[in-house]
Amino acid sequence: MSVQSLISAAARIDTAPARRVARHGVRWATIGIGTLLIVIGVLCQLTPLPIHFPALLVVVAGLVLVLRSSYSARRTFIKVQRRHPKMMFPLRRLLRREPEVMPVAWQQVLRTERMVLPRRWRFAGATRRRIVQRRRKR
Repeated sequence: MSVQSLISAAARIDTAPARRVARHGVRWATIGIGTLLIVIGVLCQLTPLPIHFPALLVVVAGLVLVLRSSYSARRTFIKVQRRHPKMMFPLRRLLRREPEVMPVAWQQVLRTERMVLPRRWRFAGATRRRIVQRRRKR
């Protein structure tokens, strides 16, 4: 058998079904890893540890994987986004191509402080204003 006949025989083999199976396997693996990241991030977010913001980044990474791989997850995300725009806005900002991480983190600090502390005990906004004033004086 010549090399030419081996090449032509290899060209006749249909590899489309194998590619399709591999593609679906990778897709389901991506969805599984993304779901696992979301679950881990939510569990870390619910624990009383001071590591809430990195947990939010883990959730966002999982969302990126799931939303890029699953059409039904995208539709569900859009429905939730339309029903609860204020809750989903920080996630949408983190899902952009150039995410604004620090502004989102600061917004979440202020929201958490507003939900947890009474007005007279809030300190984040005043602290930031003092830091900005010191920078302007320099």
